[in-house]
Amino acid sequence: MNSVVNILAIESSCDETSAAIVSNGKVLSNIVASQKVHELYGGVVPELASRAHMQNIIPVTDVALKQAGIDKKDIHAVAFTQAPGLIGALLVGASFAKAYAQALQVPLIAVHHMQAHVLAHFIDEPKPEFPFLCLTVSGGHTQIVLCRDHLDMEVIGETMDDAAGEAFDKVAKMLGLPYPGGPLVDKYAKEGDPKRFPFPMAEMPGYSFSFSGIKTSVLYFLQKERKIDEAFAEKNMNDICASVQYTIIRTLMNKLHKAAKELKIKHVGIAGGVSANSGLRAALAEAGEKYGWHVYIPAFQYCTDNAAMIGVTGYYKYLASKFADLSVSPTARAAWI
Repeated sequence: MNSVVNILAIESSCDETSAAIVSNGKVLSNIVASQKVHELYGGVVPELASRAHMQNIIPVTDVALKQAGIDKKDIHAVAFTQAPGLIGALLVGASFAKAYAQALQVPLIAVHHMQAHVLAHFIDEPKPEFPFLCLTVSGGHTQIVLCRDHLDMEVIGETMDDAAGEAFDKVAKMLGLPYPGGPLVDKYAKEGDPKRFPFPMAEMPGYSFSFSGIKTSVLYFLQKERKIDEAFAEKNMNDICASVQYTIIRTLMNKLHKAAKELKIKHVGIAGGVSANSGLRAALAEAGEKYGWHVYIPAFQYCTDNAAMIGVTGYYKYLASKFADLSVSPTARAAWI
C-alpha cells in the first residue's frame, strides 16, 4: 500500500461537472463547473447536461490537477460517481474515468453518490464519531442513514414519494420564482412569519417521509387565494416561503429526533444540497442544544454536488481495496453500495 494515496475524483451525476484531487483523505483541489443553460427551461434538461459534461470534463480535470500541484503520473486511483443520477451524465463521467484509469494503469473506484454525501463530513474537522446519524437531503433524495463506519452504512428511513429538495423547487415554481427555486425560498423565508400559513405535515410510519402532500396543499392554497387577489403570492412571498420552509424542516427534524432518541445516538449530521438551507442548519443547531447532540454540517462547497466527496469516499474504498473493473456500468438508480 502506498504511504501517500492520491485520488482523482470525477462527479457528473446531474448538472455539475466536478473534478477533485484528494491526497490521503485531504482535499487538495475541488473544481466545479456549473451549467447555467438549465435556467432557461425551469429544470435540468438531461441531454443538455450530458453535452455540457463532455465540454467541461477535460478542462475541469486539468485545472484540478494544476491547482493541487499533482502530476497525472502521481495519481494512484480514479474514483467516479457510478450511481444514482442522470444516466447520460453518469456515462460521460464513467467513460472518462475508465479511460483515465486505463491510460495510467491505476485502479478504478465506483462511488455511490449518496454515500459520498454522507462522507463529506470527513473532509474537514471536526469529524463525526461512530455511530452517527446523517440526514441526507437533496433534490432527488431524503434519507436518514445510520453510519457505523466509513463503509458500513444503512438507510433506515427515506421519502416514500418526493424529496424535500424537490418540494422546495416545485413550490418555488408555483410562486413564479426562477430555477433553481429552493435557495430563493430560503432567502425569502428569512424575512417571513413561519407560523402565518399552516400547512399539513404527512404522518408516515417509522422514519419514513412524504412531501407530495405539501406540494398539493400549497397548490390548492395558492389557487384559492389567487381567485380573490391575483397578486396574492407576490404580496405575501416572505410569509408563504417561511411557512413552507418551516413545515418541511419540521417534518425532517421530527423524524431525525425520533431516530436519534430511539437509537440512542448523540452524533448527528446533515448532508446533501438542502443542507445548505439556512433554516435547516439553524434547526439542527437548535436541536443540538436542546437534546445534547454533537452536530456536524459540511462546508457549503461540500453540500452541493462536488468531486471532493467522491474522492474522500474513493480514498476509504481504496484503503479497503474495493476496486471496480472496466466492465462496471453507471446506473440511474442503485441500491446502497
